[in-house]
Amino acid sequence: MATETVYKRAPIRGENPDNSSKIDESPPDDQPGKTTRSFIILALIFFSALGFMTFVYYSFPQLDPDEVQYIKLPRDIEDAKALGRVLSRYSKTYYVTVLVAFFITYIFLQTFAIPGSIFLSILSGFLFPFPLALLLVCLCSAIGASNCYLISYLVGVRLVMKYIPEKVESWSKTVAKQQEHLLNYIIFLRITPFLPNWFINITSPVLKVPITPFFIGTFLGVAPPSFVAIQAGTTLYDLSHYGDTVSWTSVIVLAVLAIVSILPVILKNRLGKKFE
Repeated sequence: MATETVYKRAPIRGENPDNSSKIDESPPDDQPGKTTRSFIILALIFFSALGFMTFVYYSFPQLDPDEVQYIKLPRDIEDAKALGRVLSRYSKTYYVTVLVAFFITYIFLQTFAIPGSIFLSILSGFLFPFPLALLLVCLCSAIGASNCYLISYLVGVRLVMKYIPEKVESWSKTVAKQQEHLLNYIIFLRITPFLPNWFINITSPVLKVPITPFFIGTFLGVAPPSFVAIQAGTTLYDLSHYGDTVSWTSVIVLAVLAIVSILPVILKNRLGKKFE
């Protein structure tokens, strides 16, 4: 009798070797090649945006030689004052150009979580009428944060889970409890300093926070602190440092608004427990 040879099939990648009918749904191990590709895509996006910013800079009206040194991202109040002097002079003739340059620069900073947007908020109060300045800052913050969200969704999920998994895991539990009140929660987070804005932006897509409440919550949530910064900008030359923009009155107002934003969630949870 001929001996029958039996060949055992090797398990397919992702398949449970003990039971071929079950698929292992655990996430695959991180591959260095994919992480490198994420960094490359992120770098391409950044340098493309930087190239566009360079185009905006060179499209600006011809500056006097002694003014060129002040056209830079402000890092402190003195930088903001110097930039404000130059832009205020040019805004009389090139108002739309200054407005567009401010708009694009603010979005660029927010998109890539580059420090300096707070000084642009202060500067907006000096350059533009208060209602326009507030609308600009809120809109730029929401667009820039949403850009950061989309970049994270596109290439940052792997990087976020690789480098800050503990923080993501910690916040994911809180987000899971607030699924029905994400808009209120995003507004609350934007008003308060409990979580950095850059962290909220890059982790929200990882935690499946929808883009709509994210955008609206950011737009509404940045309004109160922006109100304080813009109001300070109306007296820009009286400021000596960033701390001058914050007073006990503004802190109390922000705290009250933060409580108001999260109050519906607290009341609903309390009432729900009461009637269970």
